[in-house]
Order: sequence, then C-alpha cells, then structure tokens
Amino acid sequence: MDSSHGGPLAATLHDLQQIFGDRLQAFVAHGRPEASPAPSLALVRSLTADDLAACAARASAWRRAGSATPLIVSRDEFAGSLDAFPIEYGEIIDTHRVVYGADPFTGLSIRADDLRRACEVQVKSHLLHLRENYIDCGARPAAVAALVADSAPGFAALLRRLASLDGRPCDTAAALGAYAAARPRLDARVAGDVIALVAGGPAAGVDAIRLFPAYLEAVEQLARFIDGWRPA
Repeated sequence: MDSSHGGPLAATLHDLQQIFGDRLQAFVAHGRPEASPAPSLALVRSLTADDLAACAARASAWRRAGSATPLIVSRDEFAGSLDAFPIEYGEIIDTHRVVYGADPFTGLSIRADDLRRACEVQVKSHLLHLRENYIDCGARPAAVAALVADSAPGFAALLRRLASLDGRPCDTAAALGAYAAARPRLDARVAGDVIALVAGGPAAGVDAIRLFPAYLEAVEQLARFIDGWRPA
C-alpha cells in the first residue's frame, strides 16, 4: 500500500475488499498527495446496485477518515471513456499511486485529439462565463475584482491542460507563465498577474479591476490558439 495514503484510504480499501472480494482489481490514489479528503479510484470486474448500497452505507465513515468517495468503475468502462473524459481521466492516470493491485493503467493513454477537443470546450466556456459574469455584476469595481480573483484558478488550470496537451507539463507558477508567453503567446505580464492571484488572492498585489480587459483578451487569445492548435 502507498504509505502516503495508507491512513485516510486504509479503511476505504478494507471496505471495498469486503464488498467486492476478488472482483476488486485495483485501488489507486490520485491528485495531490496532500489533498484532503483523499481522492481515489477503484477498478472492479462488475458493479451492481447492491454494491452501491453497500458502499453508501460506509460513505460517512470514509469521509470521517479523510477519504473522498471513490470513483468506482470497471477497467473496460474506464478505458472506453477516455475519449469522453480526457482531462479528468488523464489527470487520474498522470497522478495516480497504486494502493492495491497491479497498475490498472498500463497500456492506456489519452489521444491528443480528444484532449484538444476537451480543452476547446473548457477554454470557450471560460470565455463565455467571463463575459456573462462581467455583465451580471454590473461592472461594479468590487464585483469585477472578485470575478477576476475567483476565475483565476480556472484560468491557471486551463493553461496547465494546454501545457499537458503540448507535452510541456508545468509544475510551478513560473513555468506556467513562461509557457503561456511562449506557446499560446499571451502577454507574459497579464498571464503572470492572473496566475499570481491563485496563490495570493486579493493580497497578491494585482489590481484585478484594471486587469480585467487584458485578462479577457488573453482568454480570447487562448480560444484562437486552441482553434488552430497543432502539435508543437
């Protein structure tokens, strides 16, 4: 068992073994190692309504132990849904740590076309919501500042996904800012200011109100970039 997740996930694994027996093929942790509650995924040979009821009866105990409700799927279902959830499942594959069983993702990969399409949906959704929410808030300075700060994590996540699409994973804010300027060719200062809001919030020293027009333009540039994306 992965010792970093043995604590919060131990009870969950024990219960899943009791419920599924030899139908439990693998159990993995994923996401940030320090995440709380700890996210996990169970791969099973079959899943019935009775299994779900048994899991539901234990869910409260799992949460008290610091474990998020695990995603439970068959390996075939997981593999067959990579095109439908390339971002979500791709992040699970990229960050997983095996807690029980053999590595269930050997031989699985996300197709670049599927990831590009999913990134397009998220970039353009982010753009539409920025415009809509700006109108809804009546352009009030405090509301615009909150809009920029609240949407900054989503912007940074979009950049990380685009960097992953380009095969250039970014583990630091500096690397993410450098990628934003080099590949989608965003204004480095603007991208850096929005990324800074993720860690520092309003205290990051960024004038979010003045930043909004340039931030909106940066997201519009991301939409153009993803429309014409080609492998680097």
